[in-house]
Amino acid sequence: MADTMGHSATATRNTRLVVGFCLLAIAPQIFELIWSIGTILGWGAGRGPGTVVASHVTALLAGAPSAIFGSFGGGTQKMSSEVLLALIYSYPLFVVAILTIFMTIRSAQDYVGGIVLMALALFALWAGSDLQGMRGFSFGAGTAPRMFGGLLVALGAGIALTGLLTEGPGMAHYAWRGPLFVMVSIVFFALAIRPLGVVVTAFASFMIAAMGTHETRWVEAMIVGACLTLGCALLFPYVLGLPMPMFPRFLVQ
Repeated sequence: MADTMGHSATATRNTRLVVGFCLLAIAPQIFELIWSIGTILGWGAGRGPGTVVASHVTALLAGAPSAIFGSFGGGTQKMSSEVLLALIYSYPLFVVAILTIFMTIRSAQDYVGGIVLMALALFALWAGSDLQGMRGFSFGAGTAPRMFGGLLVALGAGIALTGLLTEGPGMAHYAWRGPLFVMVSIVFFALAIRPLGVVVTAFASFMIAAMGTHETRWVEAMIVGACLTLGCALLFPYVLGLPMPMFPRFLVQ
């Protein structure tokens, strides 16, 4: 009975990790989709949500597999950024997620931490994939990023392997509220800075970030937010000389 309950708990934990790794595998695509929604509202230029979804789905389901099979035939066709993202970043994490189903994880913190490090390294390798590599003995712009990315992949794999071989602590409860609202505030600032201006965007971003904890005192938060907004209004145009709009576009027009 105890063995059955232990096996069930392990299976449940592994299932959660598999789902998490699958979401991590498509995290860049999800982020670009969220970013592209701003184009509908006029908050920047770029591809629309439909184009983003179609390009990444095509890359994941058709482009990357055809590139893999084409490599066996000696093909050297130039691959798009979406296909490279699927091959370098998403597919390896999908493989890790599948293998996790069959593994006995002894230290969940080490295992998950190692996989996250590997994900960061793989993303860095993809981001630097269009940089020039070594030519002979001369270093190119992409040599150092690929070198450190490869080392980080090996380090993450070693940490994940430690989580499989040695006993250690399980996953601790993580408070998502703080990081979530901070990320929302950063994305809001990036999307709203042009149409709403520095004054409105800086103050609203600070207040959104302040929602990350239930201990926020709103009167003090508004005072600090107003001071920081004043500092941003002086810093960007006068100290740094950046031509950033101060007020909402509809008020200026």
